[in-house]
Amino acid sequence: GLAWGVDDGTLRTAFANYGEVTEARVIMDRETGRSRGFGFVTFENDNEAKAAVQGMDGHELGGRSIRVDYASDRPSAPRQDFGGGGGFGGGGGG
Repeated sequence: GLAWGVDDGTLRTAFANYGEVTEARVIMDRETGRSRGFGFVTFENDNEAKAAVQGMDGHELGGRSIRVDYASDRPSAPRQDFGGGGGFGGGGGG
């Protein structure tokens, strides 16, 4: 999953090499305010998202190897999910 120190800006910067990032969000726990260990990045188009999945899956970010894949709730959209353990969006922190 994502390292605790990774925030929206870090995520955006890490993925910007692959195309125009329209949104980058690290998912936070509502109660604790801590990262849940995963996030979402949305690209302008599918080709950019595909390049990011191929280029960033297994890449190190914030000192941890990340898993990058398309989000399960929008499999045909240029959105990807990374971090976490378990299923597509999975994951837990802690």
